[in-house]
Amino acid sequence: MHTIQPARLKPGVSLDTIPEPASSAAETASAPIIRGQALIFWDLKVLGRKKKLDAIDTDQITPSADCVSESLETLDERWKAGSFRYLMPDFRARVHRGETFLVAGDRFAIGSSREMSPAGLKAIAEEVGREIVIVCGSNMGDIFRRNALNLGLQVVQSPDAVADARDGDEFSFDPASRRLTNQTQGKTYDPVPLSPKEDEIRRTGGIFAAGRREFRASIERAARIEWPDPETARRLTSTEQIVWAHRVDKNAAVAPGATLRVYADLLPASDGTAPFAIHTFNRITGGNTIVPRQAAIANDHFVFTGKDDDNKQTAIGREFARLHGIEKPYYATPGDGIFHFYFPEQGLVMPGQFIPGADSHSRAYGAYGAVGMGVGSTTLGFGWSTGYVYFTAAKSRRVVFTGRLQSWVGGKDIVLELLRRWGAKQSQGMSVELVDAAKQLPIAYRNTIANMMAEAEALNGIFAPDEITYAWYRAKGIRELPYPPLAPGADAVYEIDETIDLGGIKPMIAKPFSPGNAFPAEEVARERVTFDKAMIGSCTNGSYDDLLTAALVIRAARRHGASKTAKEFVIFPGSGGVSQQIERPDARLDGESIADVFRSVGGKIRQSWCGPCFGQGPDALHAGERAITSFNRNWQNRMGVGGEGYLASPAVVAASAIVGYMAPPGELGLEWNAEEFGV
Repeated sequence: MHTIQPARLKPGVSLDTIPEPASSAAETASAPIIRGQALIFWDLKVLGRKKKLDAIDTDQITPSADCVSESLETLDERWKAGSFRYLMPDFRARVHRGETFLVAGDRFAIGSSREMSPAGLKAIAEEVGREIVIVCGSNMGDIFRRNALNLGLQVVQSPDAVADARDGDEFSFDPASRRLTNQTQGKTYDPVPLSPKEDEIRRTGGIFAAGRREFRASIERAARIEWPDPETARRLTSTEQIVWAHRVDKNAAVAPGATLRVYADLLPASDGTAPFAIHTFNRITGGNTIVPRQAAIANDHFVFTGKDDDNKQTAIGREFARLHGIEKPYYATPGDGIFHFYFPEQGLVMPGQFIPGADSHSRAYGAYGAVGMGVGSTTLGFGWSTGYVYFTAAKSRRVVFTGRLQSWVGGKDIVLELLRRWGAKQSQGMSVELVDAAKQLPIAYRNTIANMMAEAEALNGIFAPDEITYAWYRAKGIRELPYPPLAPGADAVYEIDETIDLGGIKPMIAKPFSPGNAFPAEEVARERVTFDKAMIGSCTNGSYDDLLTAALVIRAARRHGASKTAKEFVIFPGSGGVSQQIERPDARLDGESIADVFRSVGGKIRQSWCGPCFGQGPDALHAGERAITSFNRNWQNRMGVGGEGYLASPAVVAASAIVGYMAPPGELGLEWNAEEFGV
């Protein structure tokens, strides 16, 4: 059974050989006032008035093809070259000539964990001895914010400053007070405050310095996981109880806005995020003093592309794993699977765990009753060094799912409807308690919902473990779990408490360029929206049950005369284990395998990896192409530069592949039968 392990020193290393930490005061240096000119991102789609651009996601800051490091020595070269490659091609030149106060609207830098984004922006300014300041409105992407603080990139959330800013305005920023001044207009602004610990880390050299200060003590200290007594638990959400149990400092308060140190049960990275985490680990520990703590790496992003630079990137993680003896199941080779499926099926993700993962969809672990959250590479490398991470607690909100699931409705439809309802504000960065009141959502559905709390811009989302959870583990032969059962406390406080009647949810399709831009599939079907490709898979909908749902639709369509899909149909199993499973006969398919059903209508089964979901590999979209997919994000250029991605459930994607336009299974003349189609 996977459990938290104490620090393991390398041969020949003792505590005596590890230097005593410098004080935080020794790391502090007085910082000069930062000065520069506004560089404003305008929303050119708003006619008749000038408005700052909202919802600039990390895919637009650093396109996926530029999230590559060919060596640890040239870590950030591609990150710099790719910064705002498509959104503002002259960004680097403008920063170099002094436009160093980046001004954007609300929800800046939402999306992925890619720390290449803040690191690349910071490095561009440093090329010419300048310093960049990010000025944005409300609800900044929290992973980006934390990454920026770790790196020493100044970020300012001030809606008033954003609203007032004009092209050509001269700005100044005082790093000591964090006060922003628009010198041209003679206005000053005090931004959204940091927590005291966040500000301390910012002022004392960032996460590298904090790691070096704390490294030695972290080796000496044994992790203690202590669960709250019933009276305390009664006042805490599921997330808060797990954080409370995993506190390094047992007197630390678990309350919204508090920053505390939290032990991690698992610290997973992808081949894309591992290199910067390795660099961080080496900077903090010296590189060869301890075995990385709770470390796991999955090769799932930059594989199967055939590109030499991608091979060089994956080689960085492979060599790190070899050097430190990280082997399966903690090191997943290409084809083993996407890490949000692979690590749970290997028994590394369990109820009650705290798992910060260097991928935004690490929120998926909430499906298993764990706290899963996305972090950047420097947070992960700090965790590999110390065994814990810094965590700032968020406000909580609760979503209770009531009523009965309707025909053809699955986890994807539920989460798309939720994102549609939440609108532009989405979750507002809160921790989401997800409650399956009628105990009718299988793990596959919960995975999709928890996974896409990333698109909801939530800190995390969690289904407290219940009989459905424990049955899933028993089915995999896992009967021993590390932590006791838990449930949200009866007196837990929720900033927002809402109920969603599943009886009112229909199959949904999200149109470009937002997962929240969702509509009932039957309405979209009337538009006869055609497409070039239909793709099923990803960490959101790549489980066996997801693929079975699609196969059941196709088998029924064959009975109605369908023999081939109207468009290209491609399937990406969530893991190598799922790839093997779908080749086996299934009684639900009258002895056929899922793979045989897909192939019978022309479906092509690919390796298990992320691929076109983030615009990589031969199946990525080209300019002018359109796809309906079971992926998680359909932002501009996400699935390929110039392509248009639509999101839907595996059942809707399968039906669309047969009929040739975007539509739910009912468009094929299929009538819902729970015994035939339910999973």
